[in-house]
Amino acid sequence: MNQAETLERIMTHSAEQKKTTNRKQGAVLTSPPRVICVTSGKGGVGKTNIVTNLGFALSKAGKKVLVLDADLNLANVDILLGLTPRYNLHHVFMGEKSLQEVLVQGPAGLLILPASSGIMELAELTEHQRLYFLAEMDALAQEVDIMLIDTAAGINNNVIYFNLAAQERIIILTPEPTSLTDAYALIKVLSGRHDVKRFRILVNLARSEKEALAVFRKLSIVADRFLGSLSLDYLGHIPYDSKLPQAVREQRLVSDLFPDSAASRMFGRLAREISQEEPEVKADGNIKFFWQGLIDL
Repeated sequence: MNQAETLERIMTHSAEQKKTTNRKQGAVLTSPPRVICVTSGKGGVGKTNIVTNLGFALSKAGKKVLVLDADLNLANVDILLGLTPRYNLHHVFMGEKSLQEVLVQGPAGLLILPASSGIMELAELTEHQRLYFLAEMDALAQEVDIMLIDTAAGINNNVIYFNLAAQERIIILTPEPTSLTDAYALIKVLSGRHDVKRFRILVNLARSEKEALAVFRKLSIVADRFLGSLSLDYLGHIPYDSKLPQAVREQRLVSDLFPDSAASRMFGRLAREISQEEPEVKADGNIKFFWQGLIDL
């Protein structure tokens, strides 16, 4: 059986699974999950730690959370959690496995969709692979409340693709000047070339709330001056915490290993705020990437 036939078989199976689920649920269908893209202009800002710990905290708060490791070149969500998945996104894009067969369960029931470290052919997905991925994601719609996308850093095509696809975007930066500069560059591309106007800003590794707010204000001033009408919302900060690198060395989440640490308490607070707020809903965007809308990008 060639690859095209394999893709067709799996997509047909996915569609049948969705029909069966809908019949079991009758006329009552759940709301589509929120899709939150967590991204950064600069690497090394702690983005993957934030995604996994926030996902864990949301799961503890009663949400069904899926983490999509969308760093197709340097995936490390599984490494951070001490997981050894047998399959990954490479097998999905090649039509060898369905998403259900690739999913891995992490702590607190957190679902992980692992990518594939170092497999360069995934750096630029073909249109056929993207279409297939959309069909597979559709089958998960009834099982997830929130999807967190951990993108690569920078402004390459796939980073932009996932950012445009998401319903909400969280930009991670640190007090380092290069982090602020690169975050600005990412926002400039998304707003100037793709008309994205709302971003949520989370400052990591801040020594205090005062320092985090100062970093946010610097970004806001530059964005207001050079990028025109934007909405930059301060989401909060994750404090510098010596327990976090210790948890990383043990391949555990700091929120799990040290639940009373400063960083863990902040992740819990952010999770409660996100759980309680109304998701942003737009007629032209919210979940379209995963179900139908951004095929034409």
